[in-house]
Amino acid sequence: MRATSFGRITLALCATVFFLTACSGMQPVRPVTINLVAINDLHGHLEATSKSFTGVGDASPRKIKAGGIDTIGGALNAWRAEDPQLLLVGAGDLIGASPALSSIWADEPTIAALNQLQLRVSSVGNHEFDQGTAELLRDQQGGCHSNRPDKACHFGPTFSGAGFSYLAANVISNASGQPLLPPYRIEQVRGLKIGFIGGVVRETEKMVSADGIASVHFTDEADAINRWVPELKAQGVSAIVVLIHQGGETSEPFDKSNCQQLRGPIVDIVKRLDPAIRLVISAHTHNGYTCQVDGRTVTQGDSFGHMLTRITLTVDPGVADLAGKITAINARNVLMDPQRFTADPALASFLQQLQGRSNVILAQPIARIAVPHVDKQINDAGESPLGDLIADSQLAATRKLGARIALINHKSLRENLESGTGGSNYAQVAATTPYGNTLVLMNLSGSQILALLEQQSWLEEDRPGGRIMLQVSHGFSYRWDARQPLGQRVVRGSVKLDGVALEPQKQYRVSVNSFIAQGGDGFSLLTQGSERIDTGINDLDALSQYLIASERDGHPAGSVQAASRFLRLH
Repeated sequence: MRATSFGRITLALCATVFFLTACSGMQPVRPVTINLVAINDLHGHLEATSKSFTGVGDASPRKIKAGGIDTIGGALNAWRAEDPQLLLVGAGDLIGASPALSSIWADEPTIAALNQLQLRVSSVGNHEFDQGTAELLRDQQGGCHSNRPDKACHFGPTFSGAGFSYLAANVISNASGQPLLPPYRIEQVRGLKIGFIGGVVRETEKMVSADGIASVHFTDEADAINRWVPELKAQGVSAIVVLIHQGGETSEPFDKSNCQQLRGPIVDIVKRLDPAIRLVISAHTHNGYTCQVDGRTVTQGDSFGHMLTRITLTVDPGVADLAGKITAINARNVLMDPQRFTADPALASFLQQLQGRSNVILAQPIARIAVPHVDKQINDAGESPLGDLIADSQLAATRKLGARIALINHKSLRENLESGTGGSNYAQVAATTPYGNTLVLMNLSGSQILALLEQQSWLEEDRPGGRIMLQVSHGFSYRWDARQPLGQRVVRGSVKLDGVALEPQKQYRVSVNSFIAQGGDGFSLLTQGSERIDTGINDLDALSQYLIASERDGHPAGSVQAASRFLRLH
């Protein structure tokens, strides 16, 4: 009896320390290395572009041409030669607000390129919702039924959709009460299960057209992510990685290890995450960093494919507590320098074919402009030369329908308007307004227009997202005083149309883009406009026609300086 009891105790001890001891001659389980590469905020930038970067040890910024799917493919080829089980993951905004090379084909070439790069999983970003949830689901599942019939399935006769999984733990279907997309995905690497949970910036509902996301609502990022941790634990994952389209900023170099000065919305989110989560791959703010927040590693790889984030996890399968299984995390951002990485031949060929087909459209001249360059950058008052130009184009497009004022949000301006030797071509014009908004007419009283102006984010400190200013059409003017409190900054009596002060009770026909017409960028007052009409006029078409008409009339559009339609006092 005593011998039998001893045998049972021995067996029990062996079972307990099975993975940690040499019980029955077995060797201890060794730590496992998991290699990840992250990409974020690609925004359909399939070609390399120039940007200045300041890295560790740089005395001054250095400007290089970086990115391009062929170079990205080459870097991944080199790293996969070292580790064939490397996982490529994303943190959203891979498509949307894209250059014309991708956007004229409904971003299908970007999805195809990401499939070739063997992307496995990505959170959604706010720009994945630019065309609404139905189009997002088409991007995931494939098919040709689209709200962009002039673009969808023109790149190819069919569209198979993303070969990777989009994740969104905090995008909830109103009908089912469940996430619209899978909240998480489990990948197996070297016999271990790695769980990825996806999330998107909660304020997405303020960043895209309301009608496109009417079937869903967005919840708190940290709460939504934490909800799924117990389920992943129950499935035996060895690590949980968060892919989230929200971020922060730091003045530290993009390649500094374990930076300590990260600030912004991502910091609070990270601090509220379950302790089992040790790695957060962030996005949205187009900043490059690998930082430490509350004992966790938080990364972001700039934007437009300029850099990828290489991450190595060391996992000890013998540790029972999930929070302690990851014994080390090494993360660093690597510039996608075409001089350093040999281009992937298949992706180089794909890009060349895409450029050839696209250039037939993109090289088409639109019109000459008055200056070589019309800048989108707002001045101290909040006005930009490009904002003036596009507001005027939208007024011109809707004037025959009764519009007297046109207003646009300056954040709808994506790129400066450039001009070549033959004038601005389709690609250059399309780059300025890539969101596909239509123009909406509505009536607002003079007092409502005054209240609308007060909804602007006049100064950087007014709102976490910084300044959000309305650009106004010719003939509309006002002054504002930075010394006054929010809600009282417009100088009373200064708001005028064609030199005449607005009358509080009089109705004015106003033209705005469909994004802010639905309250986007915080302009909720526009949802109160009466006698609303969506004209169906595309903002890009309005701009193109205005440029053509201006040149034809002998007065090409565009200016180097803003027109001082509104002035800042003090």
